[in-house]
Amino acid sequence: MGILSGKAALVTGGASGIGRATALVMAREGARVAVADRTEESAAGTVALINAGGGQAIAIGGDVTREVDVQAMVARTVAAFGRVDCAFNNAGVGGASVGPGAQRVHELSQASFDGMLAINLTGVFLCMKHELVQMLAQNAQDGGGGSIVNTASVAGLIGLPMGSHYVAAKHGVVGLTKTAAMEYAKDGIRVNCVNPGYVSSPMTAAAVETRLEAMMAKVPMGRMGTADEIAEGVVWMLSDKASFMTGASHVIDGGYYAA
Repeated sequence: MGILSGKAALVTGGASGIGRATALVMAREGARVAVADRTEESAAGTVALINAGGGQAIAIGGDVTREVDVQAMVARTVAAFGRVDCAFNNAGVGGASVGPGAQRVHELSQASFDGMLAINLTGVFLCMKHELVQMLAQNAQDGGGGSIVNTASVAGLIGLPMGSHYVAAKHGVVGLTKTAAMEYAKDGIRVNCVNPGYVSSPMTAAAVETRLEAMMAKVPMGRMGTADEIAEGVVWMLSDKASFMTGASHVIDGGYYAA
């Protein structure tokens, strides 16, 4: 029996990196998994891995910045599995995805700033909103409630020069998480966030090529984290093993924040 046995889970940004790794761990721990990404085709690779391993998963396409898409993601998960017990709001981008990378505040365009917040903050809000609606209905029906984990970052707790729009978005995710945790604690719904440090993933590949040594100088463990290491923490937070944990920022960063 896995720690998510019998539960239905939804993962955004599930095509690669932390999202894919978490979907796989969810399935290993007994959950049925709805894997969402920008397109159904991109999510299908993760679904194929889950199904090949004997799990049960579906692929969902959608843009987390569009409320109608997010509402449909949740509805499709419920149509397939009957409910949403666990949600991992992980879809996000780095600075180079919304404009030139490594810019100081006065150099950022409004388009870059708005684009970053749309995906990394508004997207999390929209996902939470519609997951919470479903979880409130579940709690009223059978006392089930649910558990949500949002992807923040160690940059949601500290400053990061040349990344102010990313930092602003991730600080926002931490604030949303804390407030939602307080608002829904009596409804059987827990809300936490994970705060990864430097993790080997498609999003960090460019930075690794140009400044790995400088990055690792700030990490006491002296190495990048893996997507699997983040996934294990996320799945534990989503499970009933973390039943007294809500409103928390769970840092998994090789000691970066502590240093």
